Amino acid sequence: MERRLVAVVAAVIVVIAAAYVAFASGIGMQRVAVGDMVSVYYTGSFTNGTVFSSNVGGQPLNFTVGANEVIPGFDSAVIGMGINQSKTVTIPVNEAYGQINPALIISFPISAFGNQTPKAGQIVGENNPAGGSITGIVTYVNATNATVDFNQPLAGHALVFTIRVIRIGK
Repeated sequence: MERRLVAVVAAVIVVIAAAYVAFASGIGMQRVAVGDMVSVYYTGSFTNGTVFSSNVGGQPLNFTVGANEVIPGFDSAVIGMGINQSKTVTIPVNEAYGQINPALIISFPISAFGNQTPKAGQIVGENNPAGGSITGIVTYVNATNATVDFNQPLAGHALVFTIRVIRIGK
């Protein structure tokens, strides 16, 4: 009788251990794959900790993985994640918004701004010949010229994202 009890207890321990390993490793858990539609909450910051964007407490970000709807490093970061799994990832410049392009930093005569004198930090628009407009930030102003940076504001930065997957769909 005592041997049978020990055998039963040992079997229960093995089953519990196997269940724990399966749970901890995510066996049987749905994982994000290329082509999946996902919903995530995220907080984005610079490497110095300054937060530049977050949707936590708001609407989730919805996108199709691998469809070029988000920056490449963000896309890659969610692959393999499960529902309610969180991770923090540092995305290098080349997988985020790329390097700063000096050709997109342009000096304009003050007269190009009409009767408004631009100020450093001001956001301005420029009509795009292909349609629509692009925006830039005035970075420098003197008596005759203003310099406008049309690079994406996050270009040139490695970015840190804390991501939590809340939905995975096909």
